[in-house]
Amino acid sequence: MTASTCNGQAPLTVGLTYDLRDDYLAAGFSEEETAEFDRLETIEALDEALTSLGYKTDRIGNVKALAPRLVRGERWDLVFNIAEGLRGFGREAQVPALLEAYGIPFTFSDSLLLALSLHKGLTKRVVRDMGHLTPDFFVLADLAELSQVDLPYPVFAKPVAEGTGKGIDASSKISSPQALKEACARLLRLHRQPVLIESFLPGREYTVGITGTGREAVALGALEVVVRDPRQDGVYSYENKERCEELVEYRLAGQEIAGRAHEMSLAIWRGLGCRDGGRIDLRMDGQGRLQFLEINPLAGLHPSHSDLPIICSLVGIPYQELIGRIMTSARRRIARKGSW
Repeated sequence: MTASTCNGQAPLTVGLTYDLRDDYLAAGFSEEETAEFDRLETIEALDEALTSLGYKTDRIGNVKALAPRLVRGERWDLVFNIAEGLRGFGREAQVPALLEAYGIPFTFSDSLLLALSLHKGLTKRVVRDMGHLTPDFFVLADLAELSQVDLPYPVFAKPVAEGTGKGIDASSKISSPQALKEACARLLRLHRQPVLIESFLPGREYTVGITGTGREAVALGALEVVVRDPRQDGVYSYENKERCEELVEYRLAGQEIAGRAHEMSLAIWRGLGCRDGGRIDLRMDGQGRLQFLEINPLAGLHPSHSDLPIICSLVGIPYQELIGRIMTSARRRIARKGSW
């Protein structure tokens, strides 16, 4: 059986589900509102990689494009899903939930895990219950709750369910009650969701790339994120992520730190039931201990701009091989369930 066939039959048809950034910009959404959506070059690179691996591809698009095609009876052998969704805590779970309902296998984690992981506060509670360190935190849904926040300063505040650094800038590190009130008021107004307030960790920040599922999952590398501007105080903000080529230095962690980061990340990955590929973000506290920040089980796949492919490039894994590893993981677990 080749990489792209099943039981000696014709090449497998792989549907691609995604949110195209240009579509939302054309509809009037802002650059920051669309930050998590994919550029056309990402879709083209993914399509090219899958085609080169021997798969037949079909670009589906977002959840509103997927739904009518399912109703019309269209089906795919497998869907490569990177759709982020637009609204709600369950936005990343919308496409997986539809595919689950129709019995169509897809890459990456299921609807339950994607809904959980988008909410950083709930994820931290689960990871903490698994026995891993994570900064103390408070999820604030209303300014009236500020009096309940009992964390030493400095603290860090960000939207509870956003990615790509949305809502994060140099002012996210907060050193006084008045600054916290102003920051929370701004975040509640602009992002219309609760604010995650957590103890600020002063140490280095890392992101660990992972491919595979369960016991077969492997850590690809631990990438240290170094913000070049010292005035940013190490804050990996929305602007820094958008302009990472000029504002951020990425370097692989040393062997000792990488070993600890890999061990912790794989334990969390397996404990949560993540699948196929993604990233886990860690940061050191003042005692040099690694602590869990957040998980991205639906990691960006731009060949040169996204963290997971950057990790792969630094450890010598070509983009096509990364996509191949993700597909291999998905096919293996699906075959084990007998639902291919």
